[in-house]
Amino acid sequence: MTVWTPSERQRARLAYRQGQARRSTAVAVASTVAVTAVAVGALTSSPGWPRVRQSFFDPDAAIAALPRVAEGLWLNVRVMAVSAVLIVVVALGLAIARTLRGPVFFPLRAAATAYVDIFRGLPLILVLLLVGFGLPGLRLQGIPSSAVLLGGLALVLTYSAYVAEVFRAGIESVHPSQVASARSLGLSRAQTMRTVVLPQAVRRVVPPLLNDLVALQKDSGLISILGAIDAVRAAQISTAQYANFTPYVVAGVLFVALTIPLTRLTDALSRRGGWAGATSGLAGGGALR
Repeated sequence: MTVWTPSERQRARLAYRQGQARRSTAVAVASTVAVTAVAVGALTSSPGWPRVRQSFFDPDAAIAALPRVAEGLWLNVRVMAVSAVLIVVVALGLAIARTLRGPVFFPLRAAATAYVDIFRGLPLILVLLLVGFGLPGLRLQGIPSSAVLLGGLALVLTYSAYVAEVFRAGIESVHPSQVASARSLGLSRAQTMRTVVLPQAVRRVVPPLLNDLVALQKDSGLISILGAIDAVRAAQISTAQYANFTPYVVAGVLFVALTIPLTRLTDALSRRGGWAGATSGLAGGGALR
């Protein structure tokens, strides 16, 4: 059996590519260091930097506030997890309702469309105030009074409208021939939707769904306006206690640390699904470098 050995031209090609890769890495490192140095120099040389550092970057205040803020962040994570499950269920129902055909389903389509239009148009903070203070004011039997539950309900109401449109876009992106083929095989309309359309639609909208999950994770901090002791509210309490804004920076760092893994997961799924760099084969296409 003959062992394959690269030709002289192939070795030259590989050496050229390795050289280009090393050159790109060196340029990227040098430009990153230069930009970072300029940014840090501009920040630390500003006249108000000593006062800002004392007010926002006090290590003692950060260490003292960290346990309370981290405990509050755990509440944000739980609210986000429960809300995300409910949002997916409600949004999928809305999307299916909006894609139903036939005059008999018009009331359902109209109700779903009105829901999406209203809650996509309302600012989230306004929904939080209406739900958090308006619902308990009705004094109806069974209405929760917990700020966490009411805040989670407001998140579900608002984000369901956005995610429903993501699901609808996925459903309508499935080619009609897929539906026609399934129907010709004897599947009912419901079976076609469940076994043919939805699996393809959900797979196509996973990256935008994860983006909405990242946004939900950040907006879960808004439940603090209803009085829930989450990360933002805990930072606010610590700020008042220490007369220093550093706890807000601690909360921001924790939120970013929570967001980065979700963002990287979204990128990985995009690459795996073939959405990232899909135009790289076209003239002038490819990722920006």
